Amino acid sequence: MSSQGQGPGSEREGASSRPHAALTVAVADATSAIGRAVVEALHAAAQRAPEWAEPIALGPSADATVPARWRIAELNTPNLARHLEDVDVLVWSAAVTDLEATLSISAHKRRERTLETARAIATSAAAAGVSRLIVVTSAMVYGAAPDNPVPLLEDSPLRAERDAGIVGDLLAVEEVMDQARRVHPGLAITMVRPAAMVGPGVDTIVTRHFEAPRLLTVKGANPAWQFCHVADLACAVLLVATHQPAPVVTAGSEGYLTQERVEARTGMRRVELSASAALGTAQRLHRFGVLPAPASELALAIHPWVIDSATLRAVGWHPAYDNETCLGVLLETIRGRRAVAGRRVAPKEAALGAASAAVALVGTAAVLRRARKR
Repeated sequence: MSSQGQGPGSEREGASSRPHAALTVAVADATSAIGRAVVEALHAAAQRAPEWAEPIALGPSADATVPARWRIAELNTPNLARHLEDVDVLVWSAAVTDLEATLSISAHKRRERTLETARAIATSAAAAGVSRLIVVTSAMVYGAAPDNPVPLLEDSPLRAERDAGIVGDLLAVEEVMDQARRVHPGLAITMVRPAAMVGPGVDTIVTRHFEAPRLLTVKGANPAWQFCHVADLACAVLLVATHQPAPVVTAGSEGYLTQERVEARTGMRRVELSASAALGTAQRLHRFGVLPAPASELALAIHPWVIDSATLRAVGWHPAYDNETCLGVLLETIRGRRAVAGRRVAPKEAALGAASAAVALVGTAAVLRRARKR
């Protein structure tokens, strides 16, 4: 493993000649939870089979704990292309797995940075002659709705709210990649949309939902909980790198857990409200600045957005973690954390997660209303 900032030509010949048989995969933002998992899976594959070269890690600074050949590069500039000239496949995860860091900047600035990176990734990959670009977003882009079929097909329309939230960022990334397909027909782009992520270092609006004192439910709603472990997602990415799948694949553990099963497994009690009370209160909290994310993201904890993963299964993908095990991993990951009124009780307060904040605050409001009536 080495840390270096020079162009890739010193390691291999350029993209025009590429005589090597081993597949070279570069991972952008390799220190993120998803990026690290993909690098580790690639490193393990390279130890087992000569078909894989040691992975290349891309980022503004090197991390010696990531088992890859490091190339220091800013991901949001066209200069990224000079670090990709001997790369066959480029992997980039736009999915948020560090909620505190993500919400530490304004929604406008976050969207701007995300789109800068998405455009630079696509343009640089095409300019360097990369054959395939794999971009991880989330199945959240399908939207969580009471009339969603269970499961959603991979070509289902994207019905999530196109607002200033994190899911809106992912929809914007999907649009950039759709444009890139038309502008760069020689670059094969595959979008990977996983279910709710769990695993080491994963902090999302879904995991924060389970840090609240109680689980929010809405009268008449039927939540369906489906997860994807980062290790299983990494295996899915490797399959996409070596096969020619459809432009979109989904990745999730088979089936789903009902709300009742989740409550039994977690030992958490529910707070049940009407949809208008839950979403209306969350909208007001967002408008007054209490919630940094729009209320639309609360729907992810209320309505189903289960996916099928048919394309990956057809090429041999079998998740090692089922939904029950994934929920156990999630609970272990958040052990000792508790959100009170949407904020973590810790030496340093963490940023709000939309789902967990709405659960705590709306639930508290419901309890107070009942107390006043008595």
